[in-house]
Amino acid sequence: MIIEQIALENGTALGLKFEMQNAPLLAIKAEKGFVMCGYLDIDMANTLGDVAVRVRGVNTFEDVLDAQVVGITQAAADLGIDIKMNARDALERMF
Repeated sequence: MIIEQIALENGTALGLKFEMQNAPLLAIKAEKGFVMCGYLDIDMANTLGDVAVRVRGVNTFEDVLDAQVVGITQAAADLGIDIKMNARDALERMF
């Protein structure tokens, strides 16, 4: 497992990367929420009330930051996050 601090404009996020058999499981956590890769369940994050966004097709932390958001929870929408933005911009709103 790789744990990495990721400096952003509004704060420092924590990146987690776990190598699975066919693709890595990636998540980047900010103060108020997180970005997750396609391995993780956006519906469950929504049920739990988390501020969460989902991206797909990523293999590195930089891929995650540059990826377009493809799913959001209601709590993320309440922060002004939408599927038209990239994950880096979504994370900036989570500080």
